Order: sequence, then structure tokens, then C-alpha cells
Amino acid sequence: MRLTMYTDFSLRVLIYLGAKEPGELSTVQEISDTYNISKNHLTKVVHELGKMGLIETIRGRGGGVRMKVDPENINVGDLVRRTEDDFHLVECFNSESNSCILSPVCRLKGALHEALNAYLAVLDNYTVADFIINKDELKAILFDRPL
Repeated sequence: MRLTMYTDFSLRVLIYLGAKEPGELSTVQEISDTYNISKNHLTKVVHELGKMGLIETIRGRGGGVRMKVDPENINVGDLVRRTEDDFHLVECFNSESNSCILSPVCRLKGALHEALNAYLAVLDNYTVADFIINKDELKAILFDRPL
């Protein structure tokens, strides 16, 4: 199982903003520079996180982004479900395009569904707050280093 870059970037944005002091603004450019990732991709991610109500985006001079929801209230499993396009681990998971001749009798499909559910169940046990417990270490890496 593999997360898309979109989900990876979503988690990284939330960790970055969660490591900041409450209410403190950051820019997409800062986050992009820190992680050395595309500003264009990050802009889309930030826009969607804003639409989800997880972060607040403030336009204009002196604007930026900041956490809107307490990191303790952002469930990682839920976020992954909302940011991933699909969970088609194998062809037969997509009923619209499935052409695998084994599908009617396949036993593997059930095991893979079970594995996917277990994967998501583990992520359901975590919130973003669990990944920013080490704020001092995160701050040293994210904010206190030359770019």
C-alpha cells in the first residue's frame, strides 16, 4: 500500500503548521522551500485542506495559512480516506474497469481487502497531534535551519 504524493504533502503541511505556535501564519512558499517540494503542488494541497476546514487561508499582504482545527481533532485515517483518489490495490477493486478473469472465484481479493482495512484501522488510531509531540525537534528541523 502506498500513499499518493498528495496525501503525503497533506500530512506534511499539517505537521508543519501543527509545529508552529497556535495562530502563527506560514506561507506556501515557506513550506515548499522547507520540504523542497513543488509550490504548485503544495498550493493545490493547501487549497483542499482549506476547503476541508482543517486549515485557514488568509489572502493578501501579510496573509498565509495556519491550523484551523486542533491537531488532536484531525484523525489521520480520515484524512487519508479524504485525500486518496482510490484504494484500488489491484484491478478487481475497481468494479468499473475490472477485467480479471479470476474475480468470480478469487480468494486473494478478500485478503487484500482485509489488509487494506487493517492499514486504515491503524491510521484511525492516530491524530496529527501524535506526530507533533516532539515539537522542539520538529522546530529545529523545520524552522531553525538555513534554507
